[in-house]
Amino acid sequence: MRKTVVISILMVLLISMNGCFTMNHIVGDGAKQGQVEKERQWYVLWGLVPLNKVDSKAMAAGATSYQIKTELTFIDFLMNIATWFVTVYSRTIEVQR
Repeated sequence: MRKTVVISILMVLLISMNGCFTMNHIVGDGAKQGQVEKERQWYVLWGLVPLNKVDSKAMAAGATSYQIKTELTFIDFLMNIATWFVTVYSRTIEVQR
């Protein structure tokens, strides 16, 4: 019984640590105007195959200095919990000009 409880707790901990991350990329001098555009990127097969294409350069709308932030937000985390059984995952791409 105790072994089952320990294994269950370990599984919950492993599932809850699904890799919340943020990656920032600065292009040129970085964001200047404070305009933000967000899109959600969807993947299947545990992140191996993208379902849609998010073009950060198009999101920058011709700006030469901007910042790209790729992150797994709390909303993404909640949606990923609901869609994990069909191997669909999402992440948020934010471009600030």
